[in-house]
Amino acid sequence: GVIPSRLFWMISTMTFRDMRMPAQVRIALACCLNMCGAVHCSDIAILGVHRKPPLIEHERVSKVCEVPLAIAACHTAAIKPAKVDDMKTVAVRNERCMFCGNCYT
Repeated sequence: GVIPSRLFWMISTMTFRDMRMPAQVRIALACCLNMCGAVHCSDIAILGVHRKPPLIEHERVSKVCEVPLAIAACHTAAIKPAKVDDMKTVAVRNERCMFCGNCYT
């Protein structure tokens, strides 16, 4: 995902990692602007913003996701239940999606 890959990159390429900092430095990584990553109170904030609505793999949804939880995770009601080939899955209303990524996690 976005957060582990950026964190690995930061740790492996930081030029000041061997230097002593005058105080504790707080680094925050978040997937959206909803403040769950505490990006508002950190010294360095990296925000990975989704830019497109999620693509749905209907075969995997019924095996991997709990459909009611995926629907409840959406703050804008962009996710609704659907059926494709007699499989319970979800559909996304693209115009309502705010790209927060709650349905991914």
